[in-house]
Order: sequence, then structure tokens, then C-alpha cells
Amino acid sequence: MHIPHSLAGRTALVAGASSGIGAHLAELFAAAGANVVLGARRSDRTETLAAALRDAGHQALAVTMDVTDEASVKLAYDAAEHAFGTVDAIIANAGMAGGGRSTDVDAGRVQAVIDTNLLGVYLTAREGAKRLISAGSREKENGRIVLIGSITAEMTGQGDAAYAATKAGVAHLAKQFAREWIRQGINVNTVQPGYIRTELSGDWFDTEGGRAQVAGWHRGRLMDIDALDDLILYLCSDAARYVTGATLTIDDGQAL
Repeated sequence: MHIPHSLAGRTALVAGASSGIGAHLAELFAAAGANVVLGARRSDRTETLAAALRDAGHQALAVTMDVTDEASVKLAYDAAEHAFGTVDAIIANAGMAGGGRSTDVDAGRVQAVIDTNLLGVYLTAREGAKRLISAGSREKENGRIVLIGSITAEMTGQGDAAYAATKAGVAHLAKQFAREWIRQGINVNTVQPGYIRTELSGDWFDTEGGRAQVAGWHRGRLMDIDALDDLILYLCSDAARYVTGATLTIDDGQAL
């Protein structure tokens, strides 16, 4: 695993770390030398990954974290601080898809998408920022928060409207948070990935429709799971001290 930026001495919390991008980023942060906190509702999966990281010589902790529940988010940060001290790199990655066409998706599903993808990001970032400020981030300028968005925030399609809308909201949340916390030594940015094969995308790309979608892209391919590695490590490092309020897209030109 290529590690362009060391995060030794940092503590990173990855929300939504049970699978896909989140699980990969937890492994990445561990390889970069950070203490890693893996947050997810499915704690059995994060416990397995955290144990594997510890067996490999890394510092890792799995915590139960329902990002839609304020009390659960606070307890996750409490556990992280008890184990490693202040969390100074936060990845708000938890998310869920919205389903099909808007006329076919019930209100309960839409609300669940909003709660996970928007409220969950809000609560994860806000709680982390509050604790960073209390720990002196204004003087240390050590706060790094990365919100995981999506290129769907800037696209239209034949479905998944709630998902796309929440991801557009995530991008603006980052700008708003960056403005609010800029004098508190906290940098907040959004990374908007293109399509990567994960559990969230499921088996869609193995279907006829999925293959047709990929074939329509200029380069005709999905991105690899490590496509975001260099950028996210950079944003969480001291090298990114001047970068805040940015929306950064990595999509292999899929949205062009």
C-alpha cells in the first residue's frame, strides 16, 4: 500500500467503516501510522477488521456508532478519546442508497437516506469539531474533517434522487462548516468519488444495465477502491493546512 503522507501521532475516526470505502480507509489510516477508530452500526464487522489491524501491529478500536443517533455518536467519540485521546482526523463516510425512481420510493426510505447521508454527516462532523475545539485546535491547527460525497451531487439520472440530493447537501455542509470553524484550526473538505465497486453499488455493475452504464463512460471502467487514498491522506495531513472548504472530485471523468 502506497503511503505518501504519514499520519503518525494522529487519531482517525472513520464513520461507516464496516465495508467498502470506509473499511478500506481504516486500513489505509492504520498503514499511515494513525490510531484508527472504526465506527459503524454493524460492530461485528468492524470488530473483525480492528482485530486484524491489531494483529498486524496497528492501533485500532471498533466502536458501535449509529450516525443518525446523537447519543450513539457521542459514545463513539467517548470511547475513541478514552483509548487514544482527541480524534483529530474525521472521515464522515456512512451512507446508504436511495433506491429507484422517485415515484416508486416510499417516504420512509427517503427519510432513512436523509437521516444517514445528511444528518449523520452533520452529527459526526459537529461532535468531532466540538471536541477538537475543547482540546485546543485553535492553537494547534490540527483539525481535519473529510466528508465523503459523490459525483451524483452534480448529476441527474433516472433514480436515486434522495441520495443525490443528500450528497449535494454534504458538499455545502463542508463549506459551511469550514467557514464556521476556520478560526478554530479545523479544516473541512468534501471528496466526491465516482463509481467504485462496493457493497453500496452491489451487483448493479454486473447487470446488463450496469455494464451499459460503464460502457458509456469515456474510459469505460469503474475506479479501484484505492482511487481516493492519496487525496484523503493528504487532506488529513499537515501538508493540507491551507486547504479548507474545498469540494474535490475524483471520478476518472465519469461525469464528463
